Amino acid sequence: MNTGEHAAVLEAEVDEVELADLRARLRDAVATSGLTQTQIAARTKLGRTTIYAALKDGQPAPSPTTVAALARAVDLPPAEFLDQLRRAQEDAVSETHSDDDQAQGKPISSWDPHDLEVHPADTAADANRRRLGLSGRRTLPHYVRRDHDRLLAEAVVEAAKGNSNLLVLVGSSSTGKTRACWEAIQPLAPKGWRLWHPFDPTRTHAALEDLRNVQPRTVVWLNESQHYLGDPQHGEYIAAALHDLLTQPDRGPILVLGTLWPEYAHRYTSLPRPDSPDRHSRTRELLAGRTVAVPDTFDMHALRTAAAFARGGDQLLASALTRAEEHGRLAQELAGAPQLLNRYQTGSPAARAVIEAAMDARRLGAGINLPQAFLTDAALDYLSDHDYDELAEDWAEQVYAELASPVHGKQAPLRRVKLRPRHRAPGMTAVGHERDQRPGPMFRLADYLEQHGRGIRSLKCPPASFWHAAHDHITSPDDLLNLSTAAEHRHRLQWAQCLCLRAAEAGNAEAMLKLALMYERKGDEEGAQTACLQAAEAGAARAWAVLGRMREETGDVEGAEYAREQGARAGDPASGVALGWMRYNSGDLEGAEEAFLRANNDVAARALALIRSLEGGGQESADATYREMAQAGNAEAIWHVALQRIRAKDLQGAEAAYRQAAEAGDVGAQQQLARLRMTAGDRDGAEAVYKNAAEAGDAFALNHLASLREEARDLEGAEAAYRQAVDAGVTEARRHLARLRVAVGDRAGAEALLMPLVEAGDVQALLRLIRIREDAGEVEDLAAAYKQVVDGGGIPALFFSFRTAGFSPDEQWPHGLDPDGTPSPPWQ
Repeated sequence: MNTGEHAAVLEAEVDEVELADLRARLRDAVATSGLTQTQIAARTKLGRTTIYAALKDGQPAPSPTTVAALARAVDLPPAEFLDQLRRAQEDAVSETHSDDDQAQGKPISSWDPHDLEVHPADTAADANRRRLGLSGRRTLPHYVRRDHDRLLAEAVVEAAKGNSNLLVLVGSSSTGKTRACWEAIQPLAPKGWRLWHPFDPTRTHAALEDLRNVQPRTVVWLNESQHYLGDPQHGEYIAAALHDLLTQPDRGPILVLGTLWPEYAHRYTSLPRPDSPDRHSRTRELLAGRTVAVPDTFDMHALRTAAAFARGGDQLLASALTRAEEHGRLAQELAGAPQLLNRYQTGSPAARAVIEAAMDARRLGAGINLPQAFLTDAALDYLSDHDYDELAEDWAEQVYAELASPVHGKQAPLRRVKLRPRHRAPGMTAVGHERDQRPGPMFRLADYLEQHGRGIRSLKCPPASFWHAAHDHITSPDDLLNLSTAAEHRHRLQWAQCLCLRAAEAGNAEAMLKLALMYERKGDEEGAQTACLQAAEAGAARAWAVLGRMREETGDVEGAEYAREQGARAGDPASGVALGWMRYNSGDLEGAEEAFLRANNDVAARALALIRSLEGGGQESADATYREMAQAGNAEAIWHVALQRIRAKDLQGAEAAYRQAAEAGDVGAQQQLARLRMTAGDRDGAEAVYKNAAEAGDAFALNHLASLREEARDLEGAEAAYRQAVDAGVTEARRHLARLRVAVGDRAGAEALLMPLVEAGDVQALLRLIRIREDAGEVEDLAAAYKQVVDGGGIPALFFSFRTAGFSPDEQWPHGLDPDGTPSPPWQ
């Protein structure tokens, strides 16, 4: 049982001979694996310094976590290496606490909540005093507890008992999520707990680098968790590292707290569409049953509690209640949200243009800190001709002064941010980076306006000045790639390629791969292979598989095999599968089996079973293969084992297999378990699977329950379950409910369900609404209707939902669209 204490081994009490032998074995294993240091670091998720120290004689003994990671990286069982490490440690002395100088974070009591991004709430007098230097640390209004606070408190109690946990609060901007987390952890402060906020040099890099170093009795503070879990290149690695942190008993207790807006939570927890990559599988598994909804409004009981505090002298609550009594949005009032919205709506035309450019940049994937030069140039085409002609010479200075003025002394619509300088030795440049460029002024849009923009501008494509300014002034490779993808999803193909090229030139490996595929579609085979090789060598492991395919298609079989071997060594499953088939087709059965086993994904499982069956083993050999890979945690193989047991009428064994698949992260296993019970005539048992999951916090289980009832022709029960899912915030359920309404002839009811989603920018809902109206003969210009979807970033949705509907964006607009929506002329 985890008591929350942490053992640290003193360097002096180690058998140096045994430790030297352990290191020698590890070095030999690494050498014979053929992996480079970069590949070892990628597989272990350890820093190069940590790996060097672990393998170098004379260094302190490596931790068990490091030894196990190195062993797994070279495909060796960690147990024997861990046993040898334990033998090398003689009478290790336990310490109750880790050394404070080495632990991540600092004591909870040392933090100012505003440094943790709790929204400030000041009276005008407070703000004036602070501007005059007469007021120090800001005060917080009294805290009013609501339902979600109870769940937070339970997680904190469990952490104090020694049980690691993760909880993410999901709610709109300025609803009190961060403040709730801050209040919840206060009981841990007198117990000596620390708090670590991964932030510097960036949130993503801090989390990637230091999650492995988090000590027991630490709160990991992931406010705005989308900056960690949603990172296109590193989000899944961070999710895996968090899972590892939470599940290793010797690293706990740990409490991870995060916050998300609903649209991010939906993106990370929704199942991918058929035939599309599953970009958030680890994040979805991590968040399952660990999200808590925070309502936008305070109920009557909470408002009465706030009023009691106000009568007791809380001026902040008293002021906010005068504006929130009717609508209940007390947290937003405290954070200044209505005033921010008013400033945007009543601002000068140039100020609104700058804010809208910032809104578009954030919703399309640019970072939170935006260059002033970008915002200034981007804003121009947001202005009407009349407003553009009215601009003064110093219009930009006037706008930034206007937007920097705070509302009631709290937040500004657009505030300037200070970037910490990178302190390096004079003349030195970090490996892989150009000499630091000193950026110009940077600005950040207020959170509330950012979220507001995601709604009101979701179906709009930015004008030409936006894309020009992004190309000229955005320097982050990740931001450039995100904006390129956004342009592609809006069929702005020329800008998609221009921005992708900039991202590739800035060193983004995924951009290099994307550029290679663009070149291939245009028929530039040489350019495609060159870009693909650059992507692979820059660290995009899956580029090796693409390069292998390109080379094979041009007749370069030897080059294709080399590329796939490199990809397999880098841990890319697709390369391993392709390599396996190449070896099998050349008669190398043993080499093929080795490649399939190393890939260990669903396709590899089927391939390995097939070749063993073809080689004379028959179905029995194939079944044995699936059992072997099931033991390694392969979800496809586990499913096959379940089917074997169903054929043998061993339903209990099949249930056990499906449960194993669910634990391995297979989101479809729960559905199969329910269907298994339905097949056995146990509808109540099938429903219980989903009801139990829903009670455990999985709101999507209600959606599956509705589908189950729909399959059983229980439309009334299905509608009831869909409505429950809608109430729980499952957007997909609202679309299904609209479909049911159409089926029973209630078109008005269907449109009423879809319109809020359409107004919020849901392109799937817009597509369904167009289809309903098209079936009713009310759509005169189909291309114009679908262009609304395209402007909202709906190219992927069109591809998956309308590939057989007689409308093709590529045929309608073969060269893409210009930013203003007109068809682009041919371009190179």
